[in-house]
Amino acid sequence: MKEEVKITRLFDLLERLQVNYPKEDILAGKVNGTWKKYSSKEYSDISHAFAYGFLELGLTSEDKVITIMNNRPEWNFVDMGTALAQMVHVPVYTTLSPDDYRYIIPHSDAKVVIIGQAGLYKHIEPIISELENPPVVFTVDAVEGVRSLDEVYQMGLAHKEKWAPVVEDIKKNTTPDTLLTIIYTSGTTGTPKGVMHAHSSIVFNFLGHAAQQIMNHTHKFLSFLPLCHIYERSMNYEFQSLGISIYYAESMGTIARDLKDIRADGFCAVPRVIEMMYKKLEDAGKSLKGFKRTIYRWAWNFGNTFDYERLTFWRVTLNKLFDKLVYSKWRENLGGKEMLIVTGGSSIRACVIRLFSAARMFIYEGYGLTETAPVIAVNNPKEKIRKIGTVGKVMDGTELKFLPDGEILTRGPHIMMGYYKDPEATKEAIDEDGWFHTGDVGEMVDEIFLKITDRKKEIFKLSNGKYVAPQMVENKLNESPYIESALVVGSDRKVASAIIIPNDVQIQDWAAHQKMVFQDTENLYKTKEVNTLIHKEIERINKSLAPHEQIKFFRLANDQWTTANGLLSQTLKLRRTELNKYYEKTIEEIYK
Repeated sequence: MKEEVKITRLFDLLERLQVNYPKEDILAGKVNGTWKKYSSKEYSDISHAFAYGFLELGLTSEDKVITIMNNRPEWNFVDMGTALAQMVHVPVYTTLSPDDYRYIIPHSDAKVVIIGQAGLYKHIEPIISELENPPVVFTVDAVEGVRSLDEVYQMGLAHKEKWAPVVEDIKKNTTPDTLLTIIYTSGTTGTPKGVMHAHSSIVFNFLGHAAQQIMNHTHKFLSFLPLCHIYERSMNYEFQSLGISIYYAESMGTIARDLKDIRADGFCAVPRVIEMMYKKLEDAGKSLKGFKRTIYRWAWNFGNTFDYERLTFWRVTLNKLFDKLVYSKWRENLGGKEMLIVTGGSSIRACVIRLFSAARMFIYEGYGLTETAPVIAVNNPKEKIRKIGTVGKVMDGTELKFLPDGEILTRGPHIMMGYYKDPEATKEAIDEDGWFHTGDVGEMVDEIFLKITDRKKEIFKLSNGKYVAPQMVENKLNESPYIESALVVGSDRKVASAIIIPNDVQIQDWAAHQKMVFQDTENLYKTKEVNTLIHKEIERINKSLAPHEQIKFFRLANDQWTTANGLLSQTLKLRRTELNKYYEKTIEEIYK
């Protein structure tokens, strides 16, 4: 049996892969519609060539290299190349606003910016050219008149003899405490902060959750969440440490096709992505007729209430029957395999977890922050932990405690080095005893499982002094099939209210059954019938809330909340400050 390669620095993964998992498709991405695969050896060789190329460019230790690209193998080559040369990788979202780019690029002191596609270059280049000290720009895809990333690779190959001994010395002198990366928070409010992580915090974290994984080198995962986000990035490293093949989706629009194409064993997602899959499955049943529609509805209702913790003989029998008739067809459209799905970033509805479990697509929810590398707690498959309504057990080696107001504090090797160029913000976030203040409010369930109840900064006070945790109320509202999204408001008001984005498909289907005549959804949402329907849904949900948490007024809005219009963060969370500005007049009208 091969001796396990010890990982203390990120680039140790390259040796681990070659020794323990010498496979032909450790990484893969689409090129002109065909999967281009890279072996474990190719991954290491190309990464080293990039390290040589960066050094030949004149970059030195701790120089910053920004990447702005979609998920693809080249992201990893740059990531490992910078680590091997002791430079600092600064991955950035492809969907930021011009103002965010104007702030992050100079603030990071980047010497090089690597941009993925031509369209992205066209968008970002004018911003870079305006800067006082613009960095050198390379593109991954060929763009006429622009230096190509392949140039760096070719330089590395040409000067291997010169730089290979230097890189080996750098590797020997790189300690776990060496700065590895700066990750700018996507944040729901304020200016992005540059979170500094050493090799140690990143490695500690991904090895921690890798220890809970039941998948191995025989499996494939599809990756589509942005690698610039710490969550997908950490999972990316976990998969590599276990020899799991990583295939990068062509785009967000090809996820289902790519899952089927590679016959994936799983993927990572945020709740909104899974919720969209859930709604598509729900809508699919409505196109059926007669007995098929009836069977689908039975399977749907059974799945939504499926209790995988208390499986009686009768429930197991029904589950097998519905799997044969319905659920297996869902899996066939996604590659045919049972799947493991990891989710985080915000809470996910219990009915979604139950349905996917009934269909053998098992969801494991976790919790963490960019500053904590990221995982603090997770439901995990190895211990067969999937406690609905919680984010699982706290990771081994991770300390946790609560302030009197419920705020979660954590301490351990996973904590960031600090915020780049912002010692005051660092002091505010990490106290003198090393506890990081998460800003999240939570509690323990059964003294074992962590439950997140809300963001401390998002909790608001009514004029009567009572506090409302909006996220908790919104989650309950979103459980209604007729509600797509909700924003709870009411700071310094007498009662709580909500802006409701209706579920178009469900509302229109309901209206058709009511034989209502309408020209478009905007007019439909103005009808007395639809407003009465939503009012009844809110009244039903209010029964599960404390009196001061109950929604007393609401308005329907025919809008889209997206990252493009700034109403959602890059991780698809509500940007409350922006939403409150956007609906300022509506909120005033509500309280008149």
